[in-house]
Amino acid sequence: MLSPHFSADPELLAALREHGHRFLPAAQLHAALAPHGALADWDAFAASWDGMPLDAYMADGGRYRRRRYAVYAGSAEAIVREHHQPHWQSRDYNPLNGGIARWFEPIDAALDAGSTLPAVLAWCRAQCAALAPDVARWHIEVHQFRIEAAAGMDGQPTPEGVHRDGVDYVLVLMVRRHNIASGTTTIHAPDGRRLGAFTLTAPLDAVLVDDHRVFHGVTPVQPLDAAQPAYRDVLVVTFRRQA
Repeated sequence: MLSPHFSADPELLAALREHGHRFLPAAQLHAALAPHGALADWDAFAASWDGMPLDAYMADGGRYRRRRYAVYAGSAEAIVREHHQPHWQSRDYNPLNGGIARWFEPIDAALDAGSTLPAVLAWCRAQCAALAPDVARWHIEVHQFRIEAAAGMDGQPTPEGVHRDGVDYVLVLMVRRHNIASGTTTIHAPDGRRLGAFTLTAPLDAVLVDDHRVFHGVTPVQPLDAAQPAYRDVLVVTFRRQA
């Protein structure tokens, strides 16, 4: 899928090492992605969030989340898509929905042949390779999330609460916000202290998180106009070292 192209950001790496997270405004991330791809298919990439199925595994009975999922293997040589498989988290990391194999519909394979998703994965690999140069192979999980809100129904981006994902690094990238309020990302120390808070608003606003160092969560979203569709679309990419 991808040829090697490593361009780690020294300032970003320093922030990750010192604080365990870094907010990246859209303009900064767009510039950082440029060496990896032109994002020429951004419109089609963003449109792929439309029509996703509801998440059928919500233990709270919620019908506010839609998602698709894919798994990739990453190395210095390439990032390649693996066979479709379930997403699994232990209840230690996801007390709401963990402990079972969750089979989500796969992300459209056409995105692998585009420019946006490969650029995002290649950029993530470059940062992770610099942060953990001893890792030869990464297990990469990619999630498309749409969180919907309506009158009398807040959307819950992180229904499990403030949490860790049980991986090494997490990228959360804003794709589209439509007719919603709130959705503030909060970063916390293991003892619960809040270390930062910011709202991803523009397409390509993002945060990179060291999952060993900090916890993260997102506040519920509400519709600005209850008569219109309201949703928050994000891409979540996790990197976990593979033995």
